[in-house]
Amino acid sequence: MTENYVTVGSVDEVPEGQARAFAVGDQVVAVFHHGGQFFAIEDSCPHMGAPLSEGFIDNGIVVCPWHGWRFDVRDGTWCDNPRVKIGSYPVRVVAGEIQIALPPKDTTQPTTGGSR
Repeated sequence: MTENYVTVGSVDEVPEGQARAFAVGDQVVAVFHHGGQFFAIEDSCPHMGAPLSEGFIDNGIVVCPWHGWRFDVRDGTWCDNPRVKIGSYPVRVVAGEIQIALPPKDTTQPTTGGSR
């Protein structure tokens, strides 16, 4: 299965230690620049929908700006319960552009009715 990378912006748009939200398809993804690398997770905190891209980043952890929930920017793990994760996406940089790999779209069609 090949990954579908989409360019979201340039590396200059996300300074070290900061984040920015990008619309990618029908969702918003937070891109973090931490330790010289870029990471992408869902931008919405599952608690009450706060934009994680506006949170404080400390040692690879983003703190939700509304209620302090903490997520690892590398893989979306909720720090208070590692069994819970939000979406995270592979990131690459090509010619100064940040690209995010989106999961493949589900091409299966629901069936209606049926025979017995």
